[in-house]
Amino acid sequence: MKLRPPVIDYRKIRFNNILSPEYRHVLLLLYWLGYLLSFIFIERLTPAAQHATVWCKLDDMIPFCEWFIFPYMSWHVSLLWMSLYTLAYDIPAFKRFMWNLILTTVIAVATYIIWPNQQLLRPDLTTLGRDNLLTKAVGIIYTVDTNTNVCPSLHCIGGFAILFAALDMPRFRKPGWVVFFVIFALMICASTVFMKQHSIVDFFAALPVTLIGWLAIYLPALLKARKNV
Repeated sequence: MKLRPPVIDYRKIRFNNILSPEYRHVLLLLYWLGYLLSFIFIERLTPAAQHATVWCKLDDMIPFCEWFIFPYMSWHVSLLWMSLYTLAYDIPAFKRFMWNLILTTVIAVATYIIWPNQQLLRPDLTTLGRDNLLTKAVGIIYTVDTNTNVCPSLHCIGGFAILFAALDMPRFRKPGWVVFFVIFALMICASTVFMKQHSIVDFFAALPVTLIGWLAIYLPALLKARKNV
């Protein structure tokens, strides 16, 4: 993909002009700081022993597969990429992407505060019968990423947010790109259960949250665009 010059020259941002109409949308990037701080807060809000367990019978039918670490970890990179890409090339799409993330994250975090939850599906990696770089990497993820406050899944919510942002830009509405981003979002969702980071319940709980985000952020913009045609 050939990179073009950004639609705005961000090299001219200064403290005295950050609130100007040209640059104030950049402040939406503060979402990421709020996201990190909110998780630090809720992780310390309720002891793990008091978290409700999220599980269903379908979880036991889904095998652990360390290969899904690739789409699982790509979530972080793709969120950053979509933030920067829209910031550089499509300011309205950037605003909708960030506001969608803000709205859906607030709903998810509010759920965690009202209903602290966890899943207990992680396998004992020492008894898998295989030991490779991917299982070791999964073990590291298990160490740094707790299994609490998982329902609804923010991985799934973020995966759909990336899809919605892509479909919001004319460049990515071509059939090939649409198929790519749909599959990418579904692979992120699948990775959460095959990595045993989430119950399948967390995926289904994420769907109404993503729908709320789309209805609140993208549907009005879509209707407005059709009205102006």
